[in-house]
Amino acid sequence: MTGGKSTLLATVPTDAEGWRLDRTLAVLIPTLSRERLKALISSGQVATDTGALARDPAAKVRPGTNYTVSVPDPAPAHNEAQEIPLNVVFEDEHLIVVDKPAGLVVHPAAGNLDGTLVNALLHHCRGSLSGIGGVERPGIVHRIDKDTSGLMVAAKTDPAHVGLAGQFAKHSIDRRYLAIVAGWPNPADGTVRASLARSDANRKKIAIVPEGRGKHAVTHYRTVQKLKKAAMVECRLETGRTHQVRVHMASLGHPLLGDQTYGRSRPEHRETLARLDFKRQALHAAVLGFVHPITSEALRFDSDCPQDMQHLFSELMLSETSRKEPISTRSVLKGV
Repeated sequence: MTGGKSTLLATVPTDAEGWRLDRTLAVLIPTLSRERLKALISSGQVATDTGALARDPAAKVRPGTNYTVSVPDPAPAHNEAQEIPLNVVFEDEHLIVVDKPAGLVVHPAAGNLDGTLVNALLHHCRGSLSGIGGVERPGIVHRIDKDTSGLMVAAKTDPAHVGLAGQFAKHSIDRRYLAIVAGWPNPADGTVRASLARSDANRKKIAIVPEGRGKHAVTHYRTVQKLKKAAMVECRLETGRTHQVRVHMASLGHPLLGDQTYGRSRPEHRETLARLDFKRQALHAAVLGFVHPITSEALRFDSDCPQDMQHLFSELMLSETSRKEPISTRSVLKGV
């Protein structure tokens, strides 16, 4: 490595004759994504053995041709690395799965420039981020609302980022939430298919809109426990839109307890929420399943509800005897 760059050599094999340059290099250099290689080619970082720059990602290659790929060291992330405690569920050199607490913002934005999950990951993963798009940062492929708890995955390398993003785009990720909602859904199980978009009346809110106007959104819900004028519901996401579970359940007349944006507290729950000082939507990302983008191993992670939701659940139990043992995600969802 010299001058802040690493140099990689690749020789075109006989079976790649006529392939595009970007495709060929992506096969020969699996540590770089095809999109990253396209950017390197276009910016003059790829040369043939004659010294000529190869600037066209679509150029056809010839067997035996040698290419030199110069990869600049990842640029430092704009965001500051901060030592914020993380509950790491799984980690290897390609990705990391964390159990996010309620109250932690995922990504820096106006009003939350630091103290976020990204800041925490920059500190925790320091030295092991190979660069997402050339920048030393974690690859955030999905988000969870600030006041929602639960499982999230982030990429540490470019190929892992591309692979995870592809699975989310194909809706093949298994994402299951546990929510405590007002009332008893009727029917107890069902599917909500309703497109979502920013509300015209309030740009901070998401609203259901006619099909074709917003983003297609599908939530499969199942009642897993009836409570006092409430229910614990499993919501399986077929798509993953902003505020999807909150808006879809509210559209059924069963808003999440504690959700001040999409459903005011009902009188029968107001005293309980106040006594427990429960000030967030009762929503937890309990299950996350996906195929490891590098090893192809099928992975599944389960997270039990945090203490505040455990207490709320116990207070709302129909039985006079409050439940003492923690709610196990595996047992509640019966291992599905």
